[in-house]
Amino acid sequence: MKDTDIKRLLYTHLLCIFSIILSICIPSFFLENFSILETHLTWLCICSVFVTAVNLVLYLIVKPNASSKRSSISYKVTRFLKCCIYFLMSCFFFHVIFVLYGAPLIELVLETFLFAVILSTFTTVPCLCLLGPNIKAWLRVFSRNGVTSIWENSLQITTISSFIGTWLGAFPIPLDWERPWQIYLFIHERHTERQRHRQREKHRREPDVGLDR
Repeated sequence: MKDTDIKRLLYTHLLCIFSIILSICIPSFFLENFSILETHLTWLCICSVFVTAVNLVLYLIVKPNASSKRSSISYKVTRFLKCCIYFLMSCFFFHVIFVLYGAPLIELVLETFLFAVILSTFTTVPCLCLLGPNIKAWLRVFSRNGVTSIWENSLQITTISSFIGTWLGAFPIPLDWERPWQIYLFIHERHTERQRHRQREKHRREPDVGLDR
């Protein structure tokens, strides 16, 4: 049983990676001048849709936490609406966190919110697919010794890794050469380079001066 779960888990992660690759390749056939750098906002939306759709389909097929109890249609609809509300709350929560950590409050609002959406896609969506809108289950999984299955262990690792990757990706942003000490280092480097260039020009002219004499 454990080997089967490991294989299913491996296939799930591979398909999620494949969905990200598809979100890069497929839109270029339908959208003109599509690229990750020039149309990054569009790509963030497409990537979020692709990853969410793949997660939903995979967890519906694999059903790692399948319940033996039969649930009514109204219960499933209510559960789905709760998941949507939790996802939106997660997006707004991450957006507020990014603003508190230095993102512009008014400028680049769309960029900041889409960044929150893509982070929620890689963290909140898998939690909703596996655990559902159950806060107690979330607290149990992300506590110290609350993991009870390999799926929950993978969920714990991937979610924490997503947060760490987000922080590492945002870490170099302050190095924008607008700080006083950064400007000083930049000017000092340029001054040193100019002095080296002058010395080279001086050494080049010295043989010509000797020949003229």
